Amino acid sequence: MTDQKTITDSEYKSLNDIRLRKAQLLTDLTKDSNKIADLWNQLMHKPKNNNTPTQRFSGLINTGAGVLDGLILGWKLYRKFGGIKTSRSSDKKKFGLFHKRNK
Repeated sequence: MTDQKTITDSEYKSLNDIRLRKAQLLTDLTKDSNKIADLWNQLMHKPKNNNTPTQRFSGLINTGAGVLDGLILGWKLYRKFGGIKTSRSSDKKKFGLFHKRNK
């Protein structure tokens, strides 16, 4: 709590003292609640980035390279495990990147 002088139970002399204590507790709770909400937002929510255009472009290139790498990996795995099957006799044919494969 705060460093303010608090009234203990035995020092309440009237209803006005109780109302003052209630108001003091309410303000303390509001301050603590706001502080907790600020700390929670700092912990859980990522602040907005004010990146320069160069940083945004660099991030876009990195993301694109990652997507391309994933697509190439997926294509390789598809070809190896479930895609187009080749026979051993067709492997001896000349190497070509765009020729039609036999099944």
